[in-house]
Amino acid sequence: MTKNGMRLTGVRKSFGGLEVIHGIDLDIPEGAFVVFVGPSGCGKSTLLRMIAGLEEVTDGEIAIKGRDVTDLDPSERGIAMVFQSYALYPHMSVRDNLGFGLKMARVGASDIEARVKAASAILKIDHLLDRRPGQLSGGQRQRVAIGRAIVRKPDVFLFDEPLSNLDAELRVSMRIEIARLHRELGNTMIYVTHDQTEAMTLADKIVVLRDGRIEQVGSPREVYEDPANSFVAGFIGSPRMNMIEAEWAGNGLASTAGGAIRTDIREASLSSGDKVVVGMRPEHLTVVSERDDAIRVKVDFDEYLGGTRYLYCQSDDGQSLVAEYRDGPEIQRGDTIHLHCHPSRRRYFDTQGNRLR
Repeated sequence: MTKNGMRLTGVRKSFGGLEVIHGIDLDIPEGAFVVFVGPSGCGKSTLLRMIAGLEEVTDGEIAIKGRDVTDLDPSERGIAMVFQSYALYPHMSVRDNLGFGLKMARVGASDIEARVKAASAILKIDHLLDRRPGQLSGGQRQRVAIGRAIVRKPDVFLFDEPLSNLDAELRVSMRIEIARLHRELGNTMIYVTHDQTEAMTLADKIVVLRDGRIEQVGSPREVYEDPANSFVAGFIGSPRMNMIEAEWAGNGLASTAGGAIRTDIREASLSSGDKVVVGMRPEHLTVVSERDDAIRVKVDFDEYLGGTRYLYCQSDDGQSLVAEYRDGPEIQRGDTIHLHCHPSRRRYFDTQGNRLR
């Protein structure tokens, strides 16, 4: 870890006798944009609140810029947090909302004015300073909430699902705004979301969580193309990765409904007859003529999205697959087709979800 980064060492959290965060170890470099992502109940918001000082750490240590902040009050940690709810004061103007925290901290009036002016310019809300929150759109209110964090000049920004209350179009535009903000400010940012699209588009590093444990840490490309296990493979990506059950036949062959697939698995622990799972992303499946290592499927549903189509299919042995289909002969519901995935694009897992290589 760099001297100015953040480190979590053996961080645990229990509520009574129930442990919900299980010994998290994580290094976050200074200036990184890190996204905690995972399903509801995985512990991502609890972990963020421990970093913020809003939840007590049961065990372990949190260090920011080399300083142990585990037992410090939130105001002493050099952090600023943006919540899912905007939490703006409805009777105050935007200007007063932005400066209120600084006023309570007894910052001088001239300094408050300068910080509010700078933050409003960065967020392009300087023309809204005299309005009240009730006169703003959802996106504008979220900008004010972010601005209130900016004026504090924190070392670390913490975002707890900040876009959940916005409609789809606003979420896209606000993602762009937050990414731009990170480039301009250069601060460390930690962002919590259950939306893997937000994680993929915003993060330098993604931390995939499940049941209070880290499943994988990596760049968006790493967790998408080289998932550590079947949970990560299935969670990251939309539509999710296809998982086809197969039987290990030995000599690099896995037997599926479509016949024998030659693999590059080098797992010495596999024995003939062992079950393996073959992972294939929808965009890597192509429609081909009948061949030994293609999977014969029947098209159940055709989802047309303009630029692309998704074919929802069933194999001869009842396994579900989704294939992306862009160009080629017309395919309709009820048609029987053959799908093939290049060996380099396949990923293999055992029945417990561990990656086979």
